[in-house]
Amino acid sequence: MTSPQQPKRKDRPCDACRKRKSRCVLEDDSPICVLCKFHNQECTFVQNPQSRKRKAPQDGDDAEAAKRRQSISSSVSKKSPGAQMRVIRTTNGTGVEEYDDLEGPSLLKKTLGLQNKHHSQFLGATRGLEPSLLGQLSHSGKSEVQLTGGMLRRVSSSEAFLLLPDPGTQGYEEELDDLDKIEAIVRPHGKALVAMYFRIVFPSFPIVHKEVYLEKYNRSYREFSPPLLAAVYLLALQYWSYNDQLNKFAKPDVQELEKLARKALGDTIHRPKLSTVQAGLLLLQHTDTDSAELTAQLISVAYGLGLHLDASNWNIPDWEKGLRKRLGWGLYMQDKWSSLGSGRPALINSSNWALNAVTDADFPERVEDEQEGSSEVQKGRILFSHMISLSEILADLLETVFTVKTTRDIANAGINGLNIVLEKVKPVQLRLKEWFTNLPECLSMENTHVMKLNSVGYLRLAYIATEISLHRRILLALSPSTDPQLYRICRSVAHERFMFAIDFVQSLKPQHLSSFWYFASPQNFALIGVFGTLLLSTVSSNEEGEFYRSKLKEYRWTLKINSENGARYMKPAMALLDANMGLLEEASTNSTRPPPTPATSLEHHSIESGSIASESTDHYSFTNAHLPSAGDFHSPSQFSFDTPFYSGQHHDDTSPAAYGAAGNVDAQPQDFGFGGNGNAGLWSY
Repeated sequence: MTSPQQPKRKDRPCDACRKRKSRCVLEDDSPICVLCKFHNQECTFVQNPQSRKRKAPQDGDDAEAAKRRQSISSSVSKKSPGAQMRVIRTTNGTGVEEYDDLEGPSLLKKTLGLQNKHHSQFLGATRGLEPSLLGQLSHSGKSEVQLTGGMLRRVSSSEAFLLLPDPGTQGYEEELDDLDKIEAIVRPHGKALVAMYFRIVFPSFPIVHKEVYLEKYNRSYREFSPPLLAAVYLLALQYWSYNDQLNKFAKPDVQELEKLARKALGDTIHRPKLSTVQAGLLLLQHTDTDSAELTAQLISVAYGLGLHLDASNWNIPDWEKGLRKRLGWGLYMQDKWSSLGSGRPALINSSNWALNAVTDADFPERVEDEQEGSSEVQKGRILFSHMISLSEILADLLETVFTVKTTRDIANAGINGLNIVLEKVKPVQLRLKEWFTNLPECLSMENTHVMKLNSVGYLRLAYIATEISLHRRILLALSPSTDPQLYRICRSVAHERFMFAIDFVQSLKPQHLSSFWYFASPQNFALIGVFGTLLLSTVSSNEEGEFYRSKLKEYRWTLKINSENGARYMKPAMALLDANMGLLEEASTNSTRPPPTPATSLEHHSIESGSIASESTDHYSFTNAHLPSAGDFHSPSQFSFDTPFYSGQHHDDTSPAAYGAAGNVDAQPQDFGFGGNGNAGLWSY
């Protein structure tokens, strides 16, 4: 049955809205009202009006609630059309401005960081307001105090936030237009894209709350912060071809969607909420454009939202406590890996970071999606937790040997610069060993399931990038004056790390390559090439040089093949490898001969019984056994390196002839297992 002509709508609501006793609302020029569109039903005008029956409020609370809703409705009607529509539409057609006024159950009631028309600012210790003046906060006490232009909300006896209204902030009046434009780009595929995001991306990067997101989405896309809605769509669009039904249609305009997302994010930063940080982090998973700059903005916003604080005892919903912790650690990871990739100092300092480690209770999403091409929820939760702990180790490495002051001290130390580096990286190496040894079996590369995607690759790659960064710093501290034995062993260890990295990339399966990869993965792939180029630039023979050129050529081929088959995150690594090789070739044309290295002068040392006699290296201990406990080192001048060789990984041609004599350094049988009693199977590649 067709709907009557439009003019009749001015006289009466449609049958469905009349039955619900709801306001019949039209959007733009649509012939179907909002509720009929929401319930996917026909909008008709055939039933006769029914007599009205009103029920009086049954108690004082209901009367007060009704009075409050009437007051809100009255105030909304007096506002501009744009502001009037920024309400939460309920199933019965009424609208409320904040989630606390919703009838029935809702996770968003009493939320602090995801309010509809208000944003919060944490009151730091040096602000002009002092929450402790209000005394202890009891369960029955008042947690909100009205102030001029806002409200003070106490979350504990000593911590509070200012709640400020969104209207009047930059771009607020454009929010609904932005949301409509974003939705128009993906219509009618929005629901399918949201489902794909939660199937593929969310399990391995859980910085949103699935139930909260879906609660809002099921009411209306207009409840969202525009950049968050766009960011979810953008990440899901990367897997458009994974859905046979979606793949039948033309893919939405990704560039226009990203343009809208960035514009909207620039506006919402002026009324920051948890959704602002969520949107920023998700956008950074989509593209690395202005990565360092956006990361800096998000960290500033996060401090204002109190994401650096322990909220476990705050007077906020339990789900928001877990979300804040996951989101805070997600930003911490972003800061550290962005610092590694950009070469800039990290912005989050441990002295101002009070978040506790995540626990299983912080991940309420437990249901596995059995649909083809989904990621595993439980594995994603474990992966995310281990990525956090690896990021903490990376933070220590960056703070230990990559600061401006440490770099200057190493340079000024001259021949003793390597000693400083070895002393400082030793604790980090021990922590890396412990981290890897404690990885659960489910995070092995071989632990894959049929028709399931597996994001473990980005975690393993991040570990390799951390190790490579450590040994890159050691290589850069080597010089022609370095003791030959020490020089040889440092390069031998670096060689093994490089070969293992190459093997890892070549071992990636379709389940890994097609899954979600963390934003830092392109730079981490690139670091492997940088490391190999650095080894090539310091070779001691033509044969060794040809070996590394061959391996780098193989690596570039692997990157090229994978990137042309969908692994687009490998393209930046290929470009950087070409750039570094270009720099090396440029240096070769401007140099008459390679710089002397200690490895070329080993013949001047006495080699007896398979060991090099050198008084200058007697105080170093380079063993091929396992790393002893920290208590075994009684002097800062004593260092111990594992030189892991992952047995079964390399073919006969994986080591240049120059390394064939490396066994002369130590004639003892080599036990190269890194943290696993020599068991290469622990790596499960």
